Amino acid sequence: QVQLVESGGGLVQAGGSLRLSCATSGIIFSINAMAWYRQAPGKQRELVASITSGRNTAYADSAKGRFTISRDNAKNTVYLQMNSLKPEDTAVYFCNAGYTLGGLKRASWGQGTQVTVSS
Repeated sequence: QVQLVESGGGLVQAGGSLRLSCATSGIIFSINAMAWYRQAPGKQRELVASITSGRNTAYADSAKGRFTISRDNAKNTVYLQMNSLKPEDTAVYFCNAGYTLGGLKRASWGQGTQVTVSS
């Protein structure tokens, strides 16, 4: 299995920046792609950004130009750099890993980290 631990959330003013980290452990060699999701109160969880093992990235429209997803394989960590934050970015941010185990595709989730952007 793959274990994920997020960190880096907090309270920031609009226009500020935060960097979220997601430390991975377990059978990390089996990870195909990783992603950041977020869930605001009363809303569904939504995809924010993703990165493949080949470092191809994709972003939600709301994140394009402001957020950057990256990975440091030496540290087994994935990051989400968030700039120009807006109050509507307030949510719990979750790290997700897609991996293959026993020929089956699986997914792991972190516990989430709260991001609050004040106006």
